[in-house]
Amino acid sequence: MTLLSIVLLVGGVIALVLGAEALVRGATRIAARTGLSTVVIGLTVVAFGTSAPELAVSVGDVVRGDEAGGIALGNVVGSNIANILLALGISAAIGGSLVVARRIIRIDVPIMIGASVLVLLMSLNGEINRLEGFVLVALLVVYVTWTVVSARQGNNDVPLDLNNDLSDEALAEAPVWKDLGFVAAGLALLIGGSQALVSAATDIATELGVSDLVIGLTVVAIGTSLPEVATSVLAALRGERDLAVGNAIGSNLFNLLAVLGVTASVSPSVIPVAQSAIQVDIPVMIAVAVACLPIFANGHLLARWEGALFFLFYIGYIAWLILDAADHSVRSDYGNVMLYFVIPITALTLTVIGVRSRRKELSVR
Repeated sequence: MTLLSIVLLVGGVIALVLGAEALVRGATRIAARTGLSTVVIGLTVVAFGTSAPELAVSVGDVVRGDEAGGIALGNVVGSNIANILLALGISAAIGGSLVVARRIIRIDVPIMIGASVLVLLMSLNGEINRLEGFVLVALLVVYVTWTVVSARQGNNDVPLDLNNDLSDEALAEAPVWKDLGFVAAGLALLIGGSQALVSAATDIATELGVSDLVIGLTVVAIGTSLPEVATSVLAALRGERDLAVGNAIGSNLFNLLAVLGVTASVSPSVIPVAQSAIQVDIPVMIAVAVACLPIFANGHLLARWEGALFFLFYIGYIAWLILDAADHSVRSDYGNVMLYFVIPITALTLTVIGVRSRRKELSVR
């Protein structure tokens, strides 16, 4: 592992975080001028901004012609797992209970689950081709169009009230070109940072003998998920807790439909899908998405202890990846403990939470 690779890795992550911050700031202010709710802004504009690193990294990976397609898929799958377990987990654990809008439970989470299952079905033959990429992009266009049109017709859960910087008076005083400048600067940092990060991650993977899939699922996924983590935690601390949830869910949808879809569409060849991704990582991504339903439906909140549970599961998942990559002797015992004890107990707890929440809603009616 050379010093240059470490510098590129750290510098790439910093550039991605700064770029996403500038992009989100500018894009959110522009979107706020339209009067959209915080939920819709989180699901669309902010989600797209914080997903831009994943898009830049994945597209840059295939355009460069590297035989590292595993980074593109691993980046998407790993980022989606990190967005829920890490970003929302830390946000709820640190910032307190997160508000979950009704439309996220009824519409966006089911769509996220459906998109995750669709990606699994597309991957069963060991690859995702260009036609399948076009299908994902088309679904993204339909989703965004429907979400924005529905919001403009007044079907919002929460009124727009982000902070004083986005008040009508503040927006009227600030020139639009300044917001556009933030967007342009953010995009420039994202492109440069993504190239540095992919280059460093690929070099490190080669030198350490670790597969590209694992690097994509861990180093690259966490690095490109830092904007989601920072945005969600900051939103939670500022009391904009519906924005934190909308950002994570929307980012996952953009990862599946935009990042993977665009990457497969522009790739000169198919996106390879490793058997380990089909058997472990994509099912974990689906399971995490499904787990959101009973937890979010429990009072329309993600409680502090539930956020801590998410975070602990993410630590467990990363530990499994490290043990599996190292082919450690305790890997089998660790997997059995997770499979036959931790996961069933957690599944039972989530089921009880969901049933109680449903009964409570029915009794109120």
